[in-house]
Amino acid sequence: MKLEHVVPWGRTLEEYQRMFNLGEEDKHKKILGCGDGPASFNAELTQMGGRIVSIDPIYQFSKQQISDRIEQVRPIIMEQIIQNKGAYLWNQFESPLHLEQTRLSAMNHFLADYDKGKVEQRYVHGSLPKLNFADKEFDLALCSHFLFLYEEHFSLQDHIQSITELVRVSKEVRIYPLLSLEGTQSNYLTSVIEHFERLGTKVGLEEVSYQFQKGATKMLVILANE
Repeated sequence: MKLEHVVPWGRTLEEYQRMFNLGEEDKHKKILGCGDGPASFNAELTQMGGRIVSIDPIYQFSKQQISDRIEQVRPIIMEQIIQNKGAYLWNQFESPLHLEQTRLSAMNHFLADYDKGKVEQRYVHGSLPKLNFADKEFDLALCSHFLFLYEEHFSLQDHIQSITELVRVSKEVRIYPLLSLEGTQSNYLTSVIEHFERLGTKVGLEEVSYQFQKGATKMLVILANE
């Protein structure tokens, strides 16, 4: 991956809690965050005593490189959000400016923790569909704003292989959102559910309390077979 292809955009622990219905018991589990990028989720949860490993291709780059890239893409992302303001629900964020401030705060928190987290192996360079972890190494795997959302870049088979790998390394998988960038349900969602149901895997949809992209009200939950 080249740095110019990276679009870093980080979310907070509070957002992760709402996107994935994370309760107090979940915070004590060993968690894998897939595609976390510059989210402050890892830093915040670690400070609370949590056990979390985040994987992302962006972690091959240095703190300064990631910081510089954030500054390069920030105005571009914000311009796109403002142009498509109607596609989002503005109840959690008062305005695009409030959203930008929240994102920058989360990413700055990540950057302050990044070098320490790299040493502690909490930020691991890696990407789906192949993860360098043992079977059932994690209690819970979370995949935020990657699978389904970018379906135009990844095939149905890519999705099945990636989710199969997440199921291999964790006891439970939660994926959010389930919409494409166009704001419609992913074309792959039904096929993915049917695939895992055929394998006898427990899979279902669960309402979440988070919604920024209009219609993104559910996550996919997959429980690994015993």
